[in-house]
Amino acid sequence: MIETTDVQAKYFAWELTRRRRGGDLDRIGQSLFDAAVDLNPHQIEAALFALQNPLSKGVLLADEVGLGKTIEAALVLGQYWAERRRRLLVICPASLRKQWATELSEKFHLPTQVIDARTWAQARKEGIYNPLDQDVISIVSIHFVARMEREIGAIRWDMAVIDEAHKLRNAHRESHRSGQAIKRALAGVRKLLLTATPLQNSLIELYGLSTLIDEHLFGDRVSFRTRFMRGDAAIPALKARLADFTKRTLRRDVLEYVQYTERKPLTVPFTPGDQEQRVYDLVSGYLLRDDAYGIPTRQRHLVGLILRKLLASSTPAVVATLEAILARLRRLEESQAVEDDWLEQLVEDEELDADVLDEDEVAEEPALPDSEPVDRDRLRGEIAELEQYLLVARGVREDQKSHALLQALETGFGQMAAIGAPRKAVIFTESVRTQDYLANFLEARGHAGRVAKFSGRVSDPGLNGIYQRWLATYQGTDRVTGSPAIDRRTAVIDHFRDQAEILICTEAGAEGINLQFCSLVINYDLPWNPQRVEQRIGRCHRYGQKHDVVVINFLNQRNAADQRVLELLSEKFHLFEGVFGASDEILGRIESGVDVERRIAAIYATCRTPAAIDAAFARLRSELEEQIQERMRDTEEALLATFDAGVVERLRLHREEAIVQLDRISRLFWRLTRHVLAEAAHFDDQTLSFDLSRPLMAEAPAGRYHLIRKGQSAPENGHVYRLSHPLGEHVLDRGRRCETPVTALEFMLAGARQRIAALEQLSSRSGWLELNLLELESFQLEEHLVFSAQADDGTWLDAEACQRLLELRGRPSNRPAAPDTLPPNFDANVRRQIEAALAKALEENNAYFHAERERLDQWAEDKLLSAEQAMHDTKARLKDAKRRARAAATVEEQAAIQEEIKLLERQQRRQRQEIFDVEDEIEAERDALIAALERRLNQRSHSVRLFRIRWALD
Repeated sequence: MIETTDVQAKYFAWELTRRRRGGDLDRIGQSLFDAAVDLNPHQIEAALFALQNPLSKGVLLADEVGLGKTIEAALVLGQYWAERRRRLLVICPASLRKQWATELSEKFHLPTQVIDARTWAQARKEGIYNPLDQDVISIVSIHFVARMEREIGAIRWDMAVIDEAHKLRNAHRESHRSGQAIKRALAGVRKLLLTATPLQNSLIELYGLSTLIDEHLFGDRVSFRTRFMRGDAAIPALKARLADFTKRTLRRDVLEYVQYTERKPLTVPFTPGDQEQRVYDLVSGYLLRDDAYGIPTRQRHLVGLILRKLLASSTPAVVATLEAILARLRRLEESQAVEDDWLEQLVEDEELDADVLDEDEVAEEPALPDSEPVDRDRLRGEIAELEQYLLVARGVREDQKSHALLQALETGFGQMAAIGAPRKAVIFTESVRTQDYLANFLEARGHAGRVAKFSGRVSDPGLNGIYQRWLATYQGTDRVTGSPAIDRRTAVIDHFRDQAEILICTEAGAEGINLQFCSLVINYDLPWNPQRVEQRIGRCHRYGQKHDVVVINFLNQRNAADQRVLELLSEKFHLFEGVFGASDEILGRIESGVDVERRIAAIYATCRTPAAIDAAFARLRSELEEQIQERMRDTEEALLATFDAGVVERLRLHREEAIVQLDRISRLFWRLTRHVLAEAAHFDDQTLSFDLSRPLMAEAPAGRYHLIRKGQSAPENGHVYRLSHPLGEHVLDRGRRCETPVTALEFMLAGARQRIAALEQLSSRSGWLELNLLELESFQLEEHLVFSAQADDGTWLDAEACQRLLELRGRPSNRPAAPDTLPPNFDANVRRQIEAALAKALEENNAYFHAERERLDQWAEDKLLSAEQAMHDTKARLKDAKRRARAAATVEEQAAIQEEIKLLERQQRRQRQEIFDVEDEIEAERDALIAALERRLNQRSHSVRLFRIRWALD
């Protein structure tokens, strides 16, 4: 029977919740404990690096691909959340928003909201003035921040995470609108930048990323080029500067505990039937016309791109699109208003990749109205033509590619059996019409009852049945979040994992889902955007995948352009083979997947012959070569790799320390919970679970609760109990507020979990103990627990002995805590220990201050170097002018050069004078920054007694 007193409960609660400082391992203990993820020491080290310096305005985490930068950032966000700092922002590409929301919710139990223009407008209609100003992690796209700069800048954010930060590597340029907007909106906010590819073309990109974090990390662009871009000799100095805010872990450092699987590509050829090919040729010809009413002039490129995607998907997808265009033409014939958003509606209905509609990325043509008067005869002719296309398309009963899919499944499942992988396949398509067609086709050909669909639709009958059965199974447990969108996704994934063999996903359905238990990926139709392809494969080929992943693609043998697309994605982007996430290293170096997609669409739209197609793709490959440069990799390695022989041992030590730390948190939290909920719950110490007999609050219903445990999957019945659970927060709050008058307690040393030499060796088995909470508001708010304990023989116990004493089983003593037994010097010694703890904390803060002061001195030197560089440039130009004057062939040339020399000499004199003024300005700014730091160094401190006890060892 565990025995805990109010005094111990109070200590446990404060120990579990106090705000810690710096980058010690126990700083992220709360976040680590609550996270439903495996324990990887490099991720712990990265999170601690991000939290280490209270004066830092942010860091760049640049681990190689596949090492879990999202987990690292989530640990930091989780710790901020635990510390009640809850204005948290995640900025990422639009296509990653749902994935972020899923990861934070499922693995870290953190509340999130994805905010875009639509959800923003809806919240405003509901009376919420600023939907971002909530106790929830807000997830937004890069373009959303650029559009909503003022609203985002109005909030005092505690932390902002910027994922895929390399997309903002040119943020130092005034012309980079998104980067400049983010810098202004988040000025002064602590930031966490994530990228696996911090370098693409030039070292100046590191400078650009640094300005997102802090304008004072380096001087300006001129001084950065002068100091760090003059050859390899400058690399060591730049590496030293980067070490303060950049952390990169390599795959080779983590091979001991991270296993990598491979991708195995498989290409399945097929030949479309004659009627299918006729549909393709007819629609392709229609798309090449400049006078078609069905394709508005200002949307010609987008309509062409979308229709060509659907042509490569399935005939039913083409039929639905032709019907949409025909409906638009008939409204035009009847002189009805034609909806401006018909294309957006088509993209939404088909669940195509909506990135192509982003207003910041599709400014290909000015958005002018189609003002040409309608030729009625030509319009009726076009309608008749499209009706004929529809007749041909509807005559295609089955696509040949769907028969090739049957062969692909048979081959793929055979490979799964050979490697011992589950018989699971995920099929990706870009169209819901294709999804429905394939589901019916497979059900009718040997896969009945084993096919599931997943899309963004909420009205799919098959999904509704799965969802309702799932709800009935898990009602009253934490599996049900109350969010229909999240719960539907979880229901269909559970169904696929436990019952179905085939899951057919659209792009919208694929966002944010993790399918590590599946190792067969089939791209039924292949996106032209390489980043989209990688996201598809990454649903299965990710951390936690135990088997090699087979990736199947189809090759249309009657389409030269389709063949070149597959070749480009395979050979240039290396998407389908290699180790875990290898393609991301290349994807991080291209400007935009949407740009590649539009280039491919343009080739389809303009090239008529196989020779022209080959030439166009060759040009595209050549241009991509310039973007995907190998030459920067060596520089990146030299700058950011640690080359630390002891790194593996250090990470191993991190892992061991974390296990010990989490074990202690688990023990303290369990004992505290047993004490606080003793009257309201029945506890099972063997399974670390309890049954709450009555609800204590709306968020904590009655039922079974299981303490979260590392290495074990969450139980499917009941609720996962953790520090940040509303019931956990209630328990911690009750513990902190325990009434603890001076009392006498007995602690049972006999039967302790392990020997405690410091207590066993005490000659006196009783004494006094006091615990004080020291609050220091300096660079950040930090809380320290200060123990003062003296045995009756005068021996003083150190902090570790006091901790071990209070973690023993305890009970009230029969003997009162007589005040006359308190040593006469006890209060004075308590004050001295509080002062010593304060002095130690201030000393550590002083070290941060001096490091920051040195960094500001370096910044001032950089700025001065920039000013001096302008004078050096003038001096060089003057020298060149004098050389040209000596070689002048005519009097006129000589006179012109002499005039140039006079101007340069005046400029040089002016610059010599200005450099003193610039130096004064730089030093004044530096001194102001340092003075501001000094004011923060020791703003306020005070201590409060938590309890004083008379203790005895039994």
